[in-house]
Amino acid sequence: MLKIVREVPLLSVQRELGGSVGEFAGWITSMDYGNPMEEHMCTRTSVSVFDVSHMGRYVIKGGRVFEFLQKLVSKDLSEVGTGKMSGPVLLMNENAGIRDDIMLYKVSEDLWFAVVNAPNVDKDLEWMNTWRVRWGYTDIEIENVTLKSTLIAIQGPKAAEVMENLGFNEARNLKILEFAYGAEVAGKKTVLVSRSGWTGEEVRSFGFEIWTDVDHGAEILRKSVALGARPAGLIARDTLRLEAGYLLIGQDMDENTNPVEARYWLPISLEKEDCIGCSKLREIYEKGVSRIRVGLKLKKGLRVIPRHNAGIYAGNNLVGRVTSGAFSPYLNAGVAMGYVNVSHAYIGSKLDLDVRGGKQKAKIVDFPLI
Repeated sequence: MLKIVREVPLLSVQRELGGSVGEFAGWITSMDYGNPMEEHMCTRTSVSVFDVSHMGRYVIKGGRVFEFLQKLVSKDLSEVGTGKMSGPVLLMNENAGIRDDIMLYKVSEDLWFAVVNAPNVDKDLEWMNTWRVRWGYTDIEIENVTLKSTLIAIQGPKAAEVMENLGFNEARNLKILEFAYGAEVAGKKTVLVSRSGWTGEEVRSFGFEIWTDVDHGAEILRKSVALGARPAGLIARDTLRLEAGYLLIGQDMDENTNPVEARYWLPISLEKEDCIGCSKLREIYEKGVSRIRVGLKLKKGLRVIPRHNAGIYAGNNLVGRVTSGAFSPYLNAGVAMGYVNVSHAYIGSKLDLDVRGGKQKAKIVDFPLI
């Protein structure tokens, strides 16, 4: 199959700001802006701005949208109020395997927005449309607006200050996972501004995400940098999310992974039955699993990076595999997440990681790692 590679809408602005460009999940975008470790630390201690327009964006509308989405996703959406985000929800297959984790935004009963992961922009749309037709919801429209919109994330302890200087005076009043539909930023209306992000800054203070048109997104990106936000790329974004314990689709979870072994409780409602994969999920939960996702932390000051698929050992016995690893500049240590046999998944105990052909001790820790 021919791989489709697209450019994010603001690629020229990223380059203008010093972005080092590469490919991620079929998208050409900035990997870093000169120093990923400094970008990481700036997000933790001050404020950074990320162009995350590689994430897919859909508009879903029609008279029975809530009913359709309630059957489609893993979480009970009846608790999601107008102007609120769902938090992550899962698209599962019939065996409760994770196809994607997505965010839903309730504008009204008849109008919802969705943000999906970059590798699945086309795949998720096809999945939704398949079930839309199969279930007879042909009155519902799902529009992919990814290439004609942008998503800018302003993250860090000083994010609210930057947002206020951009003219969004409601920044400090917006609660976590709330959004302001049609909010004005930098003198122009946006699609929405949400109190959200994927860097783990909720440990201290959530950042903000701005969904708007392409020209306005370029203006916001430039102005936020002028106001002191440091531009940051996908390398820093990856190390930040790993510290927070957030899973990356296709790496830490996929259709052969279920939410129970992933310990991904936030996006699911175990009591829910009438959705794709929900009855199977309940069965898995009641039966139990053989492996479980854990955090791993190496010795402080040891500058090594655990790699994807590296072996996790108890002595000479292979008991698991790393799915994501990085060096955390904030912790000054190598960190990882991976799946370990339940028989060896003891929080606080130590296992050996295969790092560059040698073994390094790693402590099993819970999330977040910071």
